[in-house]
Amino acid sequence: MFIAMNRFQVKTGAEQAFETVWATRESYLSEVPGFVEFHLLKGPVADDYTLYSSHTTWASKAEFEAWTRSEHFRKSHARAGNKNGESLYLGHPKFEGFEVVQSERNSAAAA
Repeated sequence: MFIAMNRFQVKTGAEQAFETVWATRESYLSEVPGFVEFHLLKGPVADDYTLYSSHTTWASKAEFEAWTRSEHFRKSHARAGNKNGESLYLGHPKFEGFEVVQSERNSAAAA
C-alpha cells in the first residue's frame, strides 16, 4: 500500500471556495488501476490559513506513479483551479508520499 498526501495552506476566508473546488471536481480516480480511497482532510486553523490535506491510498507506489503520468491525471488537474483566478493558497501545496509499513483495522468498526 502507498499513501499520497498533499498539504494545502488555504488562505483565511477561502476555505469554502477551496472545498467547493474539490467537491465539484472530476477526479477519475475510480477508473484508475490501484486506487483504493480518497479523503479530503481539514486540519488546524492558524492566523492566516487553514491546513487541508488530500489523502489517497493506492495498492502500490508504482500504481500511484502510473496515475501521475496518466491522461486521467492530466484531465482531473486541468480543472482543479479556482475559477476567479485568485490563489486560494499561501505558497504551493506540499506533497508527501508514504509506503505503508504496518496497518491495523478494527474489524468491528463500520466501513
